[in-house]
Amino acid sequence: MSKVILDISMSLDGFITGSNDDQKQPLGDGGEAIQSWLFSGDQSSYYNDFFKLSSINREVFDESIPTTGAMIVGRRTFDIVNGWGGSHPIQGVPIFVVTHEAPKTYLEGDTRFTFVTDGIESAVRQAKEVSNGKNVSIGTASIGKQCIQAQLLDEMHLHIAPVLLGKGIRLFDQIGTKFIKLQSEKVVDGSDVIHLRYRLLY
Repeated sequence: MSKVILDISMSLDGFITGSNDDQKQPLGDGGEAIQSWLFSGDQSSYYNDFFKLSSINREVFDESIPTTGAMIVGRRTFDIVNGWGGSHPIQGVPIFVVTHEAPKTYLEGDTRFTFVTDGIESAVRQAKEVSNGKNVSIGTASIGKQCIQAQLLDEMHLHIAPVLLGKGIRLFDQIGTKFIKLQSEKVVDGSDVIHLRYRLLY
């Protein structure tokens, strides 16, 4: 059965980017440290040689790819990374972009983008329809928050970098005041990162 999973890297103090993130520095001031675990090893991902990982980090990274059937991101992320030049590093996975208005033009490549203008529930429904029973991956803070608020998020896969950024965009700001219990599913002590997996118990 398809799950909706937030899969994201963050600093120990909860930031997913530093301040001043833009197209020139998508992760903001100092934010590259959050995702350094993806590029600090000597082994390529089995699915994509863009990433260079340690053996233990590669095992964690590669585990989720064959079970991912679609992704959902927000329009701000899509614009900052310039639509990944039309081709997301994880190839063959359709991406749904939640936005108020679809762009008139964007770079087109190997990745199929669908722009959803009628809310997160619609985006999740559409993503599940094309995922063929595989999971729907959420890779941005804004969409993760919306899924939590709508009780659509099943799991969180968090990759905690050993750094305190102090400022930037926090993952869990403005998610509401409702108490949500988490069940720990897995903890992996990686290379310069701790991989945590939680199931949400609404």
